[in-house]
Amino acid sequence: MATPSAQFSLTLRVELPQKPSGVLGRVTAAIARAGGAIVAVDTVEAKGDHTLREITVECSSVEHRGEVISAVQSVRLARVVEITDRTFEVHRRGKIHAGLNMPLKSRDDLSMAYTPGVARVCTAIAENRQKAFKYTIKANTVAVVSDGTAVLGLGDIGPEAAMPVMEGKAMLFKEFADVDAFPICLNTKDTDEIVETVIRISPTFGGINLEDISSPRCFEIEQRLQQALDIPVFHDDQHGTAIVTLAALINACRLTSRRMEDLQVLMVGAGAAGVAVAKILMDAGVTSIVACDRFGAIHTGRDDYAAGSMNEPKSWLAENTNAGRRDGTPREVIEGTDLFVGLSGPGIITASDLEKMNPDPFVFAMANPNPEVRPEEAAPFVRVMATGRSDYPNQINNVLAFPGVFRGALDARATAITEEMKLAAARGIASTVHDDELDEDYIIPSVFNREVGRAVASAVREVAERSSDTTGEVEQPTVERAAVS
Repeated sequence: MATPSAQFSLTLRVELPQKPSGVLGRVTAAIARAGGAIVAVDTVEAKGDHTLREITVECSSVEHRGEVISAVQSVRLARVVEITDRTFEVHRRGKIHAGLNMPLKSRDDLSMAYTPGVARVCTAIAENRQKAFKYTIKANTVAVVSDGTAVLGLGDIGPEAAMPVMEGKAMLFKEFADVDAFPICLNTKDTDEIVETVIRISPTFGGINLEDISSPRCFEIEQRLQQALDIPVFHDDQHGTAIVTLAALINACRLTSRRMEDLQVLMVGAGAAGVAVAKILMDAGVTSIVACDRFGAIHTGRDDYAAGSMNEPKSWLAENTNAGRRDGTPREVIEGTDLFVGLSGPGIITASDLEKMNPDPFVFAMANPNPEVRPEEAAPFVRVMATGRSDYPNQINNVLAFPGVFRGALDARATAITEEMKLAAARGIASTVHDDELDEDYIIPSVFNREVGRAVASAVREVAERSSDTTGEVEQPTVERAAVS
C-alpha cells in the first residue's frame, strides 16, 4: 500500500460512550489495522454519557479513505457523526481573496480613494499610461491564464475544473515573491480568441503567466502575445520547468566537476516542456541532445518530418538536435549518454537500461506522479537522481522559478522575459545550494528555502536593468514643491 499523505486526509467526528471505557482505543486500533495514520485526536464535546471526538487520519488513496471509514463504522458503540475531506475543505470558497492596502474609515479616506479625488489620478494616467504602474495594481499583479486543456496529469478538464490549480498558482506567487496574481480561466480553446482576450485584459496586469494550455497551441499563443504586449508573457509549463532543470544540471555538473559542453543528453518528451528544456540547455552550452517522442528519436530523416506532418516545435527539435540522426527507442539511444531528462510518463525506460549510460550518469525523471524510472530501482546505476516529486530528494519544481522570475521582471519594469533572464534565473536557483551543502541528494534547494525567490528576482532584475527590455521608468514619490518667490 502507498504511504498515507495529507492529500487524502479526513477528519472523523465520532460519538463515543463514556462507559464502557476502551471504545476509543478500539477505534484507533481499527484505523491502524486499516492502514490509516492518525494525526490527531481531539475532544470536541463531553456531555452526559457521551464524548464527541475528532480524529484526523491520513490515507493513501480515495479507496483507502473508504476502508478507514468502514473500519471505524464497524466498531461497536462508536457512531460516526460527520466525515470531512480535509483537502476539499482547504478549497472551500476558493483559496485567495482581495484585500485593501488602505483603510476606509472616514469621509477623507473615501474622497481620496474614490470620488472625487480619484479623478485626478485617472487624468494623470490618461496623459501618460505608464503611470498605471505607479498608481494602480498593475505594478504588482500577474494574470494566471489557462483554458484548462492540459491540467496537471488530468488533461482537458475545462476552465471551471482548472480554477483550483490556478488559484494554487496565485497562492505560490504571493507566498514566495509577494506578487499578487489572479486566475483567469477562459471558456474557449480557440487560439485566436485566447490571444484576443488576453490582449484585451492586459491593461490590468503587469505580467501574463500562461498555464496548462495544451501543446502545440501554447507555443503560438505565447509567441503572439509576446509580440503584441509590452509586459512579460511567460508560459510556465515550458520555461519554469526548463529553468529549474538547468539549475539542477548546473549543480550536478558542479558536484562532479563536469562541463555542460561535454554532456551527451537524452530527452524523452517533446511537448511544451521538452522543447523549452532543449533550448535552455543549448543556451547554457550543451551541444549534444537526442530528443524522443512516442515514435522514437526525432531527426530530419524521419518520415513524418519529410512529409511535413511533424508539428512546428517538434520540427525545431529535428532541425536543431540529433545531428547524427540517431534512430530508435529511448532504450536504444540511451547508450553512451550522460544525462537522461524524462518529461513523458512511467515505464519509458527500466533501471537496467541505465547501465548503458556513461559512468556516473545524471537521471532527471520528472513525470508526475510516476517517474519514468523509480529512484529506488535506479539508485545502483546513477550518480545523481532528480524527480518532480516532493517525497524524493532533488525535486524539480517550477515554484523555484516563476515567483522570483516575475518578481524580478516587475521590479525592473521589464517588457519581456528574455532567454538571458531565464539563464540568470537558473543560476540564481543553483547558487542557493552552497558548497558545504552540495551532494548527490541536494543539488536543488527546497521549495521552502526563502533565499531562492530573492536570488532569482535579483538575478532577473539585474539582467533586465542592463538590457533594453525595460520601460526605463523609475518610480519616484509624488512630491509637489512650493514655489519660492
